[in-house]
Amino acid sequence: MDIRQLMREHDELLAKRQAIYDKAVVEKRGLTDEEKAADQALEKQANELRIMIDKLKDIEQQRSGAPAGQFHMQLTDPGQAVADKGQWESFGEFLQAVRSASAPGGRIDHRLVMTAEERATGLGENVPSEGGFLVRTDFVEALLQRTYELAVLGSRVWKIPLSSNANGIIINAINETSRVTGSRWGGVQAYWLAEAGTKLASKPDFRQMELKLKKLIGLCYSSDELLEDASALEAVVTRAFTEEFAFMMDDAIYRGTGAGMPLGILNSPCLVTVAKEVGQPAATILFENIVKMWARMWGRSRPNSIWLINQDIEPQLFGMSLAVGVGGIPVYLPAGGLSASPYGTLFGRPVIPIEQADTLGTVGDIMLADPSQYVMIDKSGIKAATSIHVKFVYDETAFRFVYRVDGQPLWNAALTPFKGTSTQSPFVVLATRA
Repeated sequence: MDIRQLMREHDELLAKRQAIYDKAVVEKRGLTDEEKAADQALEKQANELRIMIDKLKDIEQQRSGAPAGQFHMQLTDPGQAVADKGQWESFGEFLQAVRSASAPGGRIDHRLVMTAEERATGLGENVPSEGGFLVRTDFVEALLQRTYELAVLGSRVWKIPLSSNANGIIINAINETSRVTGSRWGGVQAYWLAEAGTKLASKPDFRQMELKLKKLIGLCYSSDELLEDASALEAVVTRAFTEEFAFMMDDAIYRGTGAGMPLGILNSPCLVTVAKEVGQPAATILFENIVKMWARMWGRSRPNSIWLINQDIEPQLFGMSLAVGVGGIPVYLPAGGLSASPYGTLFGRPVIPIEQADTLGTVGDIMLADPSQYVMIDKSGIKAATSIHVKFVYDETAFRFVYRVDGQPLWNAALTPFKGTSTQSPFVVLATRA
């Protein structure tokens, strides 16, 4: 009896059960008596099939000499030299091999099997029996490089790679929230002293930043037709994976909650929010807003700062001008032309539209930020897994990629200046104008 056919029937029964519950959810009600009876019948049939599939697997394992409880999967070319291991023609060929190895009764390409050095020291990492296969180093580097190239913020932040055995990092930082005398470096103070005067000791105050890796998961589906063409498969999967990961990284840096994901700038305690002008109309940006945002940017961060905007605000920027006598000059210089830049500029700093910025009139529609004051840790390895069951009825195979990363702003609070009353920060936004 064909195990694959039984598994297909099993998946179809589960799909029918899911459809019953989906219908009830859409109609915002509980299951009817008829639906409950149908669900119980489907559950019984699925359980019977599951028992039969497990029995057939055990028989196959006993025939092959494999230990009970492990579905036998044969290596291709078991006698092939280990020196040939890892010589993939392309990333697409690797994905085809992963898919084949994960299929019931499939054959594991010898190049997917890890050496002792490649195996993880802990639990749950790169376990072939669980569908995970080690992605070759050059594939990993290419995927991450493309991801960071596409990421607007991810390509600009301070990145710290972790060693293979580390799951996080503790960074010692200065606990400085004020530049007032006696508060610099958290408490260091120098002073002028008369002859024979009494010396007073001071010391810096330190704090610790703890970053622990969070999981960013990318999931994409490939049709069986696409799986037949390694080059097309590589192009589609690589583009889908890198674009989605780049988007999610930027979104986490911009607005991450810090719960199960990086802490974003918008939720950071060091964020400075500039109030709107008195009587300012809703959904507008004024020249005065821009000037005050620039004034709140920490002076040392200005050379590294960038403006991040939602494209909805561009009409507001193009209409800004600075009155000079009876005339005026434009405040916003668009890309090329007068600015001679690939980006528009404000105060000489690039204005970069990003999808993650909020719409016009909402906090986050425009941000002045120094990305170098945001730290990110990552794990250089990517775990790849596949399943032929998730989208079985659509003739599609699911590929999952897991990238572990974390990040947060280096600052824990806005800074009170030595002279002046307005706090400063490397991250400045404009309050809601509703």
